[in-house]
Amino acid sequence: MPLRVVVAEDSPLLRECLVGILSRFGHETIAAVADADAVVEVVHEDPPDLLITDVRMPPKHADDGLRAAVALREALPGLSVLVLSQYVEQSYAVKLLDSDDGAGVGYLLKDRIGAVADFMTAVDQVAAGETVVDPDVVRQLIRRRQSPLTRLSPREQEVLALMAQGRSNAHIGAALHISDAAVNKHVGGIFNKLDLPVVTDGHRRVLAVLAYLRG
Repeated sequence: MPLRVVVAEDSPLLRECLVGILSRFGHETIAAVADADAVVEVVHEDPPDLLITDVRMPPKHADDGLRAAVALREALPGLSVLVLSQYVEQSYAVKLLDSDDGAGVGYLLKDRIGAVADFMTAVDQVAAGETVVDPDVVRQLIRRRQSPLTRLSPREQEVLALMAQGRSNAHIGAALHISDAAVNKHVGGIFNKLDLPVVTDGHRRVLAVLAYLRG
């Protein structure tokens, strides 16, 4: 299904690149803006199916884009947001995922845009309400992880890393060459060892990813 998308990126070249890629895959960019104030304005005026925004944007050239995205998710429950970043920054990923309200959310490095098929898969996943974290972010955070993740077995850590990439249980099983029953067992073990509350499985997966990113 075609998506209505708002793109927020201060680099004119990358902004046009994103618009072009989205158009090629049948999606409509209803606004393409270059600063955080503008993205807040256009999203409030006409909420899209998906907001794609850079982390660092004018006017302060700090984390303005991320702050705008978090504020918009609070004001407009159900808004799916895909945030792009030049570098791996754990606090940005955690701050974004902390804004979870059941809508899709994603954190990707800008290099991922060049792998168009992977990028568009992430776009579709986030628009469909899933949580996606860039594989490179996951790999770097693995090296930093601390307790409570040390409670997890090596296999559970592998499963959780794939959960952080937005993989379904079926995809995890295929990637690790294990059965669906084994995946379900490992996911249950992750939930139990991280002492996650008994809520819907989808929300528990997000909580598990948050615990993973916080290390």
